[in-house]
Amino acid sequence: MAEALAVIRRRAGRWALNGAATLALAYILLPLIFVIWLAFFRQEIPSFPPEGYSLKWFAAILDQRKFVDGFSLSFEVGVLATAIGLALGVPAALCLVRYNFTWRGPLANLLLLPVVVPGVVLGTAMYVFHVEVENGLDVDVLGTFYALVSGHIVIVIPWVVRLVTASLSGVDRATEEAAQNLGANPWVTFWRITLPAIRPGIVAGALFGFVTSFGNLEMSLFLVGPGRTTLPIVILQYLEWKIDPTIAAVSVVQILLIGTAMLITDRYVKLSRVI
Repeated sequence: MAEALAVIRRRAGRWALNGAATLALAYILLPLIFVIWLAFFRQEIPSFPPEGYSLKWFAAILDQRKFVDGFSLSFEVGVLATAIGLALGVPAALCLVRYNFTWRGPLANLLLLPVVVPGVVLGTAMYVFHVEVENGLDVDVLGTFYALVSGHIVIVIPWVVRLVTASLSGVDRATEEAAQNLGANPWVTFWRITLPAIRPGIVAGALFGFVTSFGNLEMSLFLVGPGRTTLPIVILQYLEWKIDPTIAAVSVVQILLIGTAMLITDRYVKLSRVI
């Protein structure tokens, strides 16, 4: 009898846990489902129930040059910021994991700080920094493409450092020492032993850094210049004057691109190892 009650309790607990997880997942996915549904509405002014369904709003994206230009700028900034973020973040992660020094803790917190600081505060700080650099060096900085990229590098580095650090924590130091004892120099050891082991962290850091940069709005508002508008800012400006399923269609395209990138990445590098 006691065993039967214990089995019933375990099953009830399992059902309760699965039910709570299902409700939480549905709550998270509900806005996404509505956005995707709205992108296929036929009528220009959203209303329920829909009058019909159409794909014309996806074609309307290409008819508006500002969406294409915004996508191109966001993609260029994201790729460049991710590449530079990797070049800076990977050595920083190696330094934090492999070496013990006085300022190790504060440096780790400083590198991860952009994830904690609100985007508006970070954008204001970057804007003030660019003003000071422009006044001090007497060069054009504000509103330039490179100022925008430098700001996005700041928000990419924390993802790279965090995920590469997680990968390095699982690397056996004895393997690297064995390679060096057999005659491999530090560069060969890194290239042949360390790099393959931390590749999942590098790929995951690059992916999440690019997604963060591509979708950034708050900081970009402070850094863009005349004639330069990223896709999130284009969407915001469009919503100020008009609301139609075109915005939903743009969002669906972004979701598909990011989802495809994550699926392809996970196909070759299992993201579950570092996330």
